[in-house]
Amino acid sequence: MIYVDDSGFMRNNATLVKEKKKAFMGIWECHDLGELKEFLGISIRHSGHKIILDQKVYLTKVLDRFSMTNAVIANTPLPHRYTPVAHTGNPDPTLRTQYQAIIGSLLYLMLDTYPDIAFAVIKLSQFSANPSKEHFERAKYICHYLAGTKDYTMVFDGKTNEGLIAHSDSNWAADVNNRCSVTGYFFKLAGSSVSWLSRAQKTVALSSIKAEYMAISDCCYQAMWMTNLFREIGFHVLPIMICSNNQGSIFIGSNPVQEKQTKHIDIRYHYIHECIEDNKVSVVFIPGNDNLANMFTKNLDRLKFIKF
Repeated sequence: MIYVDDSGFMRNNATLVKEKKKAFMGIWECHDLGELKEFLGISIRHSGHKIILDQKVYLTKVLDRFSMTNAVIANTPLPHRYTPVAHTGNPDPTLRTQYQAIIGSLLYLMLDTYPDIAFAVIKLSQFSANPSKEHFERAKYICHYLAGTKDYTMVFDGKTNEGLIAHSDSNWAADVNNRCSVTGYFFKLAGSSVSWLSRAQKTVALSSIKAEYMAISDCCYQAMWMTNLFREIGFHVLPIMICSNNQGSIFIGSNPVQEKQTKHIDIRYHYIHECIEDNKVSVVFIPGNDNLANMFTKNLDRLKFIKF
């Protein structure tokens, strides 16, 4: 894997990887730093059959930069029921610069090792062009939460029997500004999250069923990408199970029948029909109170947030 000028080699044959690294270094000027211990600011540790990832060093720098090192700890990334609204006043260039700086720092944490702040960060990032003082204070509120989670890590247990599984959810017409729904999903492997997403849907869904169906379809695209990646590096992947808490959307996905109610849905969302027919994914029902993807679509209260 290569990102700009950082590269990492993975293998199940130590002799082979040494040969490939030597050939690589014969073409490009670089240094062999041995076993991977850090990549793009992510700390990587091995403990027996476990791999542990964290961004504690970077997080500490972020909290110090915004004077939040000794901040009072918050239990959730955002206050429960808080819904940001667009700022209609004139933009404040200084405030905008500060806001974009803190959101940018939080985005890097969220994308790599902090899926628990995904909904909050993505929601607040929508106001980066013209933030208000309230938006800035809520961005700092996320830092209050992170101040209490500095020691959190992502632990991948190589001995677990848990394969690749996905959870999908949506929040219908959640955006008060344009009535768009929110899609949320995440993939879990070896006991920890490996991929996640929280974002507003690109088109307006006319019902909660359609919103859930569009979320499942987006999740399916990511499932196929991950399947192809694993196959490319030599791993056989069983059909990925996608868990959803909406029976209607599961029915639409499993029954490719053109109905009047589904004609308006963009054709790209119907890709899931093919994936189900080809046994690449399976969509199963899970009760809403057990759907872990809830935390990617809603601003949950403390008890539900901790549960998920």
